[in-house]
Amino acid sequence: MDTITKVLLILSVFIAGGLAFFQYLYKAKNKSKLNLFLAFLRFLSFLAIFVLLINPTITTNSFEIEKTPLVVVMDNSTSIPFLKSNVEARKVYQKIVSNTALKEKFTIQSYQFSKDLQLSKRFNFKGKQTNLDAVAIGLKQTYRNKNFPTIILTDGNQTTGADYVYSFDTANKVYPIVLGDTSKVFDLKINQINANKYAFYKNKFPVEAFVSYSGDQKIEANFKIYQNKAVIANQNVSFSPSNNTAVIQLLLPANAIGLQLFQATISSSKKEKNYFNNTKKFVVEVMNQKTDIALISAINHPDIGALKRAIESNSQRKVVIFKPNIINELNKYNIIVLYQPSSSCKSVFDEMKLAGINSFIITGTSTDFGFLNQQQNELQFKMGSQSEDYFAGFNSQFNLFALDNIGFESFPPLQNSFGTITTKGNTSVLLSSKIKGITTQSPLLAFVENQEKRTAYLLGENSWKWRAKSFVDNHSFEKYDVFIDKIIQFLASNSSKKSLEVEHEQFYNSGDNIVISAQYFNKNQEFDEKARLNISVLNIQTKAVMNYDLLKGSNSYKVNLDGIPAGKYKFTVTELNSKEKYSGYFEILNFDVEKQFTNPDFEKLNQLANQTQGKLYMPAQIDTLLHQLIEEESYKPVQKNVMVRTSLIDWFWLLVIISFLLASEWFVRKYNGLL
Repeated sequence: MDTITKVLLILSVFIAGGLAFFQYLYKAKNKSKLNLFLAFLRFLSFLAIFVLLINPTITTNSFEIEKTPLVVVMDNSTSIPFLKSNVEARKVYQKIVSNTALKEKFTIQSYQFSKDLQLSKRFNFKGKQTNLDAVAIGLKQTYRNKNFPTIILTDGNQTTGADYVYSFDTANKVYPIVLGDTSKVFDLKINQINANKYAFYKNKFPVEAFVSYSGDQKIEANFKIYQNKAVIANQNVSFSPSNNTAVIQLLLPANAIGLQLFQATISSSKKEKNYFNNTKKFVVEVMNQKTDIALISAINHPDIGALKRAIESNSQRKVVIFKPNIINELNKYNIIVLYQPSSSCKSVFDEMKLAGINSFIITGTSTDFGFLNQQQNELQFKMGSQSEDYFAGFNSQFNLFALDNIGFESFPPLQNSFGTITTKGNTSVLLSSKIKGITTQSPLLAFVENQEKRTAYLLGENSWKWRAKSFVDNHSFEKYDVFIDKIIQFLASNSSKKSLEVEHEQFYNSGDNIVISAQYFNKNQEFDEKARLNISVLNIQTKAVMNYDLLKGSNSYKVNLDGIPAGKYKFTVTELNSKEKYSGYFEILNFDVEKQFTNPDFEKLNQLANQTQGKLYMPAQIDTLLHQLIEEESYKPVQKNVMVRTSLIDWFWLLVIISFLLASEWFVRKYNGLL
């Protein structure tokens, strides 16, 4: 209490006494005991009110013993009973929390973890994921700026999260207790399968498999990939104790359209303890890229035959050649190739614009550039009557689609009318033109995207010489034909944007985060923050239906379907205001990632112990660990002085006292007829 407060309290005593004396005793004819008693009550009332107004702060000191926290964390995932360590884990835990000397020295806090960290004293070992990184993050947040030891009972096999070795605070010691048999057993395992999400029908797509071996002898294993119970790939792999990993790369055929489920397995003639990790499923969506192309030209030229052969090198493409005046039903075709268009192609341009068909326009010395300027506004042609040879310059910054430089700079020149070509709007140039080694400002191969329509321009004839030169250089037409196929694929793609776009996987493993996200766009193609999205999920086997609302995030709506059982599901996302819908399918595979391990990760847990200056123990060594913790000098209880400052205005009883004094004074005066 400061000096000013003390002075004010002393003054309040004199003022309260003076006011009481003036009101009851100053002019009183009879200074009876009643008047003295009433003056005393009035004095106390005034004094209590003055003290309340001054509001002094009262400081109280107390002492308490603060024990160091001892954090005991149990791995609650299914891998513990799979390694037959759940009974042993409970026994070790009970031995820790029931130790009397340990409880006298520490405040024991019990946690469990699987996907995340939770306070718990009971464990069912049913967690579907193991995330030791979440333990590190949770303990840092809970015990900030404290020095404490941590005991973790786990097998150390993490299935999700960042590398936990360097996640824990190095100032706080971690004592891992290894659960599971550390002796190596014979085991073959598929660690990971890498495959493209999409593939094209009748093409081949790459698959990469990472496999490993645990054992003490040389073995021969067999790696297979199945589709519909049929083996479509087969490869032998040799392992030894020193050569215990392998990367297998295969090309698989895409012989059916739609979602294709594949199963990879690895096996040998020797019996294994754990077969759960010998199999992995993966899915690839095979897309039908069948494209019908109309090649229209009023003239005959070697380019036309070369183009047809290059395009049809992909069995999913079909090219039909027409004269401009005999083509019918243009909308049957996915792409129109116009070779050196002239005024005879006017009806083709009119119908092509009406149908919104993508086009590939190739010019040359027979092109009517005045007519071409009238039919499109993407390129402006100012061409003369003389011809010129144009060499190609490759633009490495081109990003509409992936394409390697197949030696364009060394290709023979293309012939076109001499003049200038100016690009307009959203034009991307893949090949620029050069005249006698000097780069011009004109493109040689350009692509234009105009809303939902795409157009490609090859500005020169004699591209058949490019195909021939590519064959001479590579002894194959493949590189040039792939180049043409990339152009056709770009033109065949649908670039239109839907109002409701939904992202999801086709297959999930049990225990994975099953998150479906969606974006809804208004008519200006802006993200609509006022959309109301709902998802209806149907289990195909049980016919059970579940409905959820999608919650809005920063730039998408999401729903988390964690916890639904393994099975096949159909779902529909609906925007409730516009009734826009998206329907899809996914399957949750009955795949337990916790059963992929045959041994605890002894090396990593030992790394964690060394990183935090702790020590790794086996369950049989628990008495040694408890003795070490009890004897550890740095974890002694600390006596703390707790100072509590309380403002008198917060004291409820002072208000009660004032009320009691004033009521008592009124009652005495009333009783004695002084009112």
